[in-house]
Formats: sequence, C-alpha cells, structure tokens
Amino acid sequence: MTKHVWNFPLPRTHTGVLMGNATTGLMIWGEENCLKITFGRADFWDHRGGMRWTERQSYRNIRRCLENHDEPGIRELFAAGVEGGPARPTVVPFGRIELELAEGFRLLRAIPHFQEGYVSVWYTTGAQEVALEIDLGMTQQTGCIAFPQRDHCRQIRAIPAWQLIPEQFRNRGIAEPEMVQTDEELQWFQSLPSDPGLGYLFFWDGGRLWFGNERGGTLEETMRCLRHKLTEAARDVEGFRRSIRQWWEQFWDDVPQVSLPNQRLQFLYDYGMYKLAGFSQPGGVPATLQGPWIEEYQMPPWSSDYHFNINVQMCYWPVFRANRLSHLRHLFDMIFSWLPVLRHNARCFLGIDDGVMLPHAVDDRCTCMGNFWTGSIDHGCAAWVAQMMFQYVLYTGDRQYLQEHVYDFMKGTMKVYEGMLEKDGDQYRLPVSVSPEYRGASMNAWGANASFQLACIHRLVEDLIHAASLLNEQPEPQWLDIREKLPKASLFGSGNQRMIGLWDGLVLEESHRHHSHLAGICPFDVIDPYDPQWSPIVEQSLRHWVAKGMGRWSGWCVPWASMIHSRVGNGKMAELLLEIWDRVFTNCGHGTLHDCDFPGFTLMGSPNFLDSERRRSEIMQMDAGMGAVTAIQEMLLHSRRGVCHIFHGVPEPWRDVRFDFMPTEFGCRIRAVKEKGVVRSVEI
Repeated sequence: MTKHVWNFPLPRTHTGVLMGNATTGLMIWGEENCLKITFGRADFWDHRGGMRWTERQSYRNIRRCLENHDEPGIRELFAAGVEGGPARPTVVPFGRIELELAEGFRLLRAIPHFQEGYVSVWYTTGAQEVALEIDLGMTQQTGCIAFPQRDHCRQIRAIPAWQLIPEQFRNRGIAEPEMVQTDEELQWFQSLPSDPGLGYLFFWDGGRLWFGNERGGTLEETMRCLRHKLTEAARDVEGFRRSIRQWWEQFWDDVPQVSLPNQRLQFLYDYGMYKLAGFSQPGGVPATLQGPWIEEYQMPPWSSDYHFNINVQMCYWPVFRANRLSHLRHLFDMIFSWLPVLRHNARCFLGIDDGVMLPHAVDDRCTCMGNFWTGSIDHGCAAWVAQMMFQYVLYTGDRQYLQEHVYDFMKGTMKVYEGMLEKDGDQYRLPVSVSPEYRGASMNAWGANASFQLACIHRLVEDLIHAASLLNEQPEPQWLDIREKLPKASLFGSGNQRMIGLWDGLVLEESHRHHSHLAGICPFDVIDPYDPQWSPIVEQSLRHWVAKGMGRWSGWCVPWASMIHSRVGNGKMAELLLEIWDRVFTNCGHGTLHDCDFPGFTLMGSPNFLDSERRRSEIMQMDAGMGAVTAIQEMLLHSRRGVCHIFHGVPEPWRDVRFDFMPTEFGCRIRAVKEKGVVRSVEI
C-alpha cells in the first residue's frame, strides 16, 4: 500500500491527520515548530434537552395541522428542550495540546501508516530530519507520543475547548475544566452538569509522552484509574505497540484489496478504509456524524448526533463489501437497546403496541432532537435501518440473529407504515409523507406518496417476504397485498415525459442535496433501470435531475450520485463525480467537508466570491468519505435485482483494474481482474 504524506503547515483542526479507535479521536496538525493534537471523544455527551414523544405527536394531530395549514400548531407539537435548559443534547468538545518543539526545529510532514496503525511526524532539527511516532491503542483509551529525545519538546500547552468558546459552555451551564500541570505530567478534567466528566492524563516516561482518557465523576477518580492504565502500558512498550500492529494486521487481512488506475480514487479507498476502522471498530462507540473527531473551536454541528435519514447509513455502507460486518453489531446493539423508546414513539404516533418508530436525529439514548418536524415523522429512517439489518443477515447468513432480533424490528417498522397507508379503491396510498430535507420544515414540505417512502416500503416488504422464507414462515397477507397494490414511485407527467417525482404532483424543482426520489434505483434497488417498463421513466428522471444541476449539493450527496451513475453503467460520470468531490469537498488535509471548500461549484456553505474568508466555520462529517469508498465498491461490484454486476460502473478507459474477494449478499465472495481492457478472470 502506497504511503501518503501530509505536508506542514496543516493550519486548521480538520486539516490534520486522523487517528481513532471509534471512542477516542486525534487530529494531528500544526505549523512551524508547534505540533497540535486535538482530542475528541465520541461519547462525551451532555444529554440534557431534546424532545420525548408524547401523544400530542400523534399521526392524527400532525395530519390535522398539515391539512389545515396550521403552522403554529405543528411547531408547538415539535418544540424541543426544557425551559431554562439546553434545547437539545450534544457531544461536547474537549480541547487540544500544543507541543512546542525546541528552538530552530520545524515541522515537515506527517505520514499515517495505514497498515500498521501509527503516525510518524517528521521535523528538522536544523542538522537532520527526525521523526516522532504516535500510537493509539485500539481497545483501550491510551496512547503514546514517542520523541527521539525528550528535549526535542520544549513545552506542552493545554488548550481546553472551554477556553476557546467560553460563552457556549456557560450557556449550557458547563463549568471551567480543572487542570494540574507539572514538568512531568498534565492532569485535565472537564465536568458536565448531569453526565460523567472526562479526564485526560499526560505524563513523561523518558522520551515518551503517554496519554489516556477516562469518563468519571471527579478529577481524582479519573486520574487514579488512568495512572494505573498508563503505568502498565509504559512497563511493556513493545507489547503495547505489538497489540496495535496485530489489530491492524487483522483488519487489513479481512479487507478486500483493490487496484485502481486512478490514483486519486485509490487514495480515497485506502484512506477511507483506514478511517472506517478508526471510527467504527466494534469495541468503540457507534459512528456519529463526526465519529470521535470532535473539533475544539465550536460545539459540533448538529451535535455530532445520529442522523438516520442517510448519514448513519452512509457511514456504515462500506462495511458490507469490506468484509467487516462485525462493525455493524455495536450500532445494532445500540438501536435494539432503544426498543422501549421506539415502541413508545409508535404508540404515541399511531396508538399501536407492536410498532417501532425512529426519528431522523437522535442522541445515543434515542432522545429526539426535536423542532425539525419533517425529520421526526420520516419513517424511512427506521425502514433504512431495517434494510441494513437484513443486509447484515444476508451477508453473514446468521439466521439466528434474524430470528432473535432483526425480524421483529422489520415487522415493527412495517406496522407503522401499515398504520399510515390507506386504500384508494384497489390501490394503496400514503396520504402524508415527506422526502428527506426537501423544502426543509416548511408547511408545504409534504405530500402524498413520496417516492422515497414508497421505495422504503417496497424494500421492506420484499425483505420481509424473503426473511419469512428464510425462517420457514408464511409472509403476512398484507405484505403481499402491499407489494402488488402500492406504486413503487410517484410518477409525474404523461407518455414519454413521465418521470419519478418527489411526491404526487411535484417534480424536482431545483438542485437538491438529497436524491431521495431516486432512492428506488439506489440504494433500495426496487426499480431496475433496465426493465422495459421502467427504463424510459428512469431515463427521463435522470435527465431532469441532471438538468437541475449540482448548484445546491452538499458533500455527502456527491458519492451517492456516483453510485446512481454506476447503476446505469455511466462509469465515466461515476469516476468524475468522485474526483469533483475530492477537489471541492475536502480540504488541504483531506478532511471531508459538508460544505464546499471554495466558491463556484455549489452554494452549499459557499464562501463569498470576493472575500473567501467570509464563510461559516469548517464542518467536517464522516459520511461523505465513507460514501466515496462505497461508490468505488459500486463501480467494481454491485447487485441489481438479485444479479451481481462486475465492473458495471468502471469507466471504459480503465484498462487495468482488479478487486480481491469482495463479499456479496448471496453468501459468496468474488474476485475479478481486468487487464488491457479485457476481463481476464472472475473467481467465486
């Protein structure tokens, strides 16, 4: 695997090289003789605020408000927060340390060693180039920064997030951190009002600066625990490093290797897989919007919460064909632990006891963030999770897991849809539905038969029927009836001009980041673009989508668009979109951005043309980077309506490309090689 270099200066937090173990995250950046390391922790939640569902948020009440154009009523139904307290929960930033190198030293480059799991930082002493090495344990929250000599580091400065954004901390009632620093160690503890605090300990052992973090109630409690853990690690340095190397060796042994002629895409795949391990490994915290990489200069955008209307799913998409299905279990375990809340939500919404309902944005306890009513009633969130769970079953063949956990979740999700569907003559109709993020939370942000929801229902119904057969059970008659009598999409227009609409009576009006109306093509695979019945509709839909342009796209939607192009064999555009994404939506340190990095391509978070410094703070999210990995996998191998398609999304100029034994949902792995423009071998 090629080594990649980050050249200093790396001027901002999210331009840094990443290290992570899905709980603790490091961002390594800096300039001149000052190495900065920002430390985040994915589960450092202030849980206060948010919205608990009540019977006020019933389907009947919501529908009445919408049909009567009662905007104050709908806003009141979804008001969040407790009077006098925070509006919603959030992950809390911690801070950074600054390691000032000796006088005359200067940072040169940082190299993440993907296969071994450590980062080397090279600097010049004036006389020679030397490197320090940073290790982070993958199963414990401990690490080490090893200098060639201790006197290469002149000073350690602690910069708490509280110091950078004090008003935001004060507004949440969070106290200033406690800090104790000597020449040999730094103790640092950030308390929270209602949740355990977070303590960090740094101490020197020769030229090694050991560090670790621990959740707890007091500085003394966390320091006692950390001192024991770090002392044990320092006693066996080689054992500590060996355990890290072994973890990464096993990871890369599992992951299928790919060889691409496009070196930009090769880097996106390799670095993407490295990051996938760093923010989703099974022993850590399930992946949020930012994973463990929480910046210190602001409260994380959208609280670094769990967004289930694409973002969480996109973060985990690569694990299926990466042969790392174990990464999904901690996410599923968390969701299953929410079942009392999900049942409660469905009971409030529809008055049923056997449903599950998942709002689009929640914290790690499934507290709804509130306010955004369209997201709160977007039942596609639960259906999309159900699809992921059933895909896991298909990839692993674990029927016991299907029987004990997944099947009931799928059925509970379907019960909510059944409660919302109505019969219109002989056909089913979904009278109140939303298309994710389209028209925001305006009073016209809904309609009947949203194509996204119809695709979710059909995907769920097909999977339920399949699951029943795997368990030797009979499918429920209503599933079969819905499969036959519910449209797969809301169609707009007539004759040769028919296309997929957002919902009944509405076609895509403008460039939009969420390609939800096309979800039946990808990722839900309920519409086959090559089916003679659908191909003219898909053709017209894609042409209209392209005509509306990319001028309001965000970072994460670009890889999804690439995947759609792969599904229709448009490999050149699939490739180009990933190149555009890398150019437009990553920064100088390959940080994956929600907003564009410079003006001209999209208006999403765009800086001013005449004053590029006028922009909102940099927003990093992990979803797009994982989407890029998945889009590359899609180019090489994807299934469509039960058939595997090899190299269907590969551009024709790619004469030499290969991938090694990617898993499929059919219980087999596939290896394929294309040389000099000809497919030479396919092994199953």
